[in-house]
Amino acid sequence: MHKERPPEPLDFFIWTVEDVGLWLEEINLGSYRQVFEDNGVNGEYLESLSMFTTEQILRFIRRCHMKWGDFITLCKELRRIKVACLKGEQEVRRPWWAPSCLSVVFVRVAKRNRQSRVVSLKLEP
Repeated sequence: MHKERPPEPLDFFIWTVEDVGLWLEEINLGSYRQVFEDNGVNGEYLESLSMFTTEQILRFIRRCHMKWGDFITLCKELRRIKVACLKGEQEVRRPWWAPSCLSVVFVRVAKRNRQSRVVSLKLEP
């Protein structure tokens, strides 16, 4: 049986709802997977959590029926991913469809793309 692979942390900004569900499983918050899917929580939404007001955070917690401790775990894991991305600690892998002869080129371009994506995150208000 083929086990689903968790999404790449580097790309969490573009995670789909399904990717978020896999990540929740990975960080032991899988019990929230269905409610996150029902509410359409994707990577872009997770990224925006850092800009939520207190009222929006409380609304999100109520809507997802989250415990405070689980919400704190979610925030800590998001922060860990963001910090790793900013430090460039994420592993860059060649996609399955790219020929192996392009590995070096792909990794170089992916790292450059990561840096531009991270810079754009830093500049947003």
